[in-house]
Amino acid sequence: MPTARKHEINIWYIIAALFLLMLFQSWWNVWSQIETISYSEFEAQLAAGNITEATVTETRILGTFKTPLEDGGTRFLTARVDPATAEMLAAKGVTFSGGTDSTIFATLLSWILPVALMFGFWWFVFRRIAERQGIGGLTTIGKSRAKVYVETDTKVTFADVAGVDEAKAELQEMVAFLKEPKSFGRLGARAPKGVLLVGPPGTGKTLLARAVAGEANVPFFSISGSEFVEMFVGVGAARVRDLFEEARKAAPCIIFIDELDALGRSRTGVGGFGGLDEKEQTLNQLLAELDGFDPRSGIILLAATNRPEVLDPALLRAGRFDRQVLVDRPDRKGRVEILNVHVAKVQLAADLDLDAVAGLTPGFTGADLANLVNEAALVATRRQADSVTLSDFTEAVERIVAGLARRTRVLNVAERARVAHHEMGHALVASALPGVDPVVKVSIIPRGVGALGYTIQRPTEDRFLIGVEELRNRIAVLLGGRAAEQLIFDEISTGAADDLQRATEIALEMVARYGMDPTLGNRTYAVERSRFLGEIGLERREVADETGREIDLAVRMLVDNAFERATAILTENRSALEQGARLLMERETLSAEELPGLVALRPKGPKNFPGEAA
Repeated sequence: MPTARKHEINIWYIIAALFLLMLFQSWWNVWSQIETISYSEFEAQLAAGNITEATVTETRILGTFKTPLEDGGTRFLTARVDPATAEMLAAKGVTFSGGTDSTIFATLLSWILPVALMFGFWWFVFRRIAERQGIGGLTTIGKSRAKVYVETDTKVTFADVAGVDEAKAELQEMVAFLKEPKSFGRLGARAPKGVLLVGPPGTGKTLLARAVAGEANVPFFSISGSEFVEMFVGVGAARVRDLFEEARKAAPCIIFIDELDALGRSRTGVGGFGGLDEKEQTLNQLLAELDGFDPRSGIILLAATNRPEVLDPALLRAGRFDRQVLVDRPDRKGRVEILNVHVAKVQLAADLDLDAVAGLTPGFTGADLANLVNEAALVATRRQADSVTLSDFTEAVERIVAGLARRTRVLNVAERARVAHHEMGHALVASALPGVDPVVKVSIIPRGVGALGYTIQRPTEDRFLIGVEELRNRIAVLLGGRAAEQLIFDEISTGAADDLQRATEIALEMVARYGMDPTLGNRTYAVERSRFLGEIGLERREVADETGREIDLAVRMLVDNAFERATAILTENRSALEQGARLLMERETLSAEELPGLVALRPKGPKNFPGEAA
C-alpha cells in the first residue's frame, strides 16, 4: 500500500509540471505576437480605421489590427495617455507614448519572483522524490545515518532490563571495559571486537544494547542494517566508512547495528546485478572495518538479529563478532521480573499475584508482556474499574492469543450446537489424558479471523523436552473436536481444518525429524526449512519411493490412532460431552471449575501405537 501511494504522488508531480509548462507556452505564444506601439501611432492607426477591436484598462490598451503591420504583427499594446495631454501634443506634431514609473519592486515581481517560484517548485519536487527513494541530498549520499545518543538521551540502564539475567551478565564485561579499559586488560585480555545479540523478535535486544551504553556513559551510535543499502552501488560502503570514522572521533563509544541480517546476509557468489553488488560491497567494507579497528581504542560493536543462520560466515569468525549472546524468551521467573517493570505505572488490585499472570503467558517475549499489561489496563478501563485484576489479564491474554471477540458474528442454532460439541470434545480429551496442559476455559464466542470457538490450556510449568507419549496425547486433543462431531452428528465439518494441520505437523515431526517411529528407525528424513529461532518448518529429504510411502503411512497411522483414542474417550464419557455442550450453549463461556464431569474422566482407547506390538 505505501508503495502505491509513493508512485501516485510522483505522477501528480509530473502532471503538475506539464500543466505549468503548457500554461507558459500558451502565455508565450500570445505575447510573442503582440507589438508594443506608441500612443501617437495608436491614434494614427485608429484614425486610419486599422483597428478592429480594443480592450481598454486604466493604464493600457490592448487590441487587434485590421491589416497586419509590415513586420506581421496582428496585435498591439500601448500605454494610455491623458486625452487632454494627447490633444496638445498631437497639435504640435509631437510623437508621444505612455509609460509607467519603473520601480525595483515591480521588476522583482515581474521577472525575478516567477523564476524563483519555478526554481523553488522544482527543488521541492526533486527533494521529495529523493527522500522517497532514500537518496537524500547530493552532499549526504555517503554520510552515515546513525543516530547518536549520549547517556542523557539513552536513559536506560540494566535496571530497566529484566528476564534476561544471563545476557546481562555477559554484557557486564563490555561495560567494565568501556569504564576502565586499563584495569580490564591487566592480565593481557582484550575485549571482544563485536558482540552479536541473537534472539526472537521482541526479547529486548535493542533495549540491552542501549542499557550497555547507559551503564557505560558513552556515546551510542544506533543504525539499522537496511539503512546501509541503497540503489546506488558504493553508497552503502561509503556509509560504513563514515560511521566508523565518526565513531573513532567519539571513542570510547558503542556502535549498534540493528537487524544485521539486512546487511550481513550470506554472499551467494551470484554478483553482477546492481543490488547484489551493492550489498556485497557494503558487507566487504564492514568486514574490512572490523579487521581495521583496535578494540583498545574504546569502540565496541554490538549487533542484533533474529536470523543468525542467514549471516555470512565471515562475520561470525573469531576476530570479528567474537561473542554471540542469546537473548531468549524468558522463563516464568523472568516473566514475573518483566511484569514488575511494566506494571510500575499501572494501578493493580491489591490481591493480584503477578506469578499467576506469568503462568498465563508461557512463550511470551518482553514486548508481548508489555503489550499484555497495556491491554489489561484497557480492559479494566472499559469496565470502569478502579484497578486491574487477574480477570483483566486473563481477558487480555485471550484477546492476544485468540483474537478480538466477534459477538456480531451470529451463528444459527445448528452451528452453535456443532461448535459447542467440538470445543467440549477438545476439553474432555485434554482432561482425560495424562501429561496434557490443563483446560482453563472453553468458549463458543467467535474470535479473530476464522475461529468460531476456542479452548484454552495453560501449561503448569515451562517445558523444554517432550516425550513420545505426550506428543501422541497432543495429537489426540487436537482431534478431539472432530471426534466429537463424528460421534454426535455422525458427520464431520470444515471446523477442524486448523486442528488437522497442526496434528499432521506434529506427526510428521515425530516421524521425519525426531525418529520416533520404530519401523523407520532412529534417523531423520527431513531438514529444517526457514529456521526462525523457534519457528521451524520441515522439508522432506530426497528419499526412495518406498521410504516415502513408509513415512506417509507412519504419519497417517499416528493421526488415525489418535483419532480413535479421542473417539473412545468421548464415547465412554458421552453424557459429560452432551451435558457440557448444553451448558456451553447457554453460557457461551465455561471455566475449568464449571466444566462437568472432568474430574471423573478416565483415559480410554487403544493403548498400542503404530509400530508397536499389540
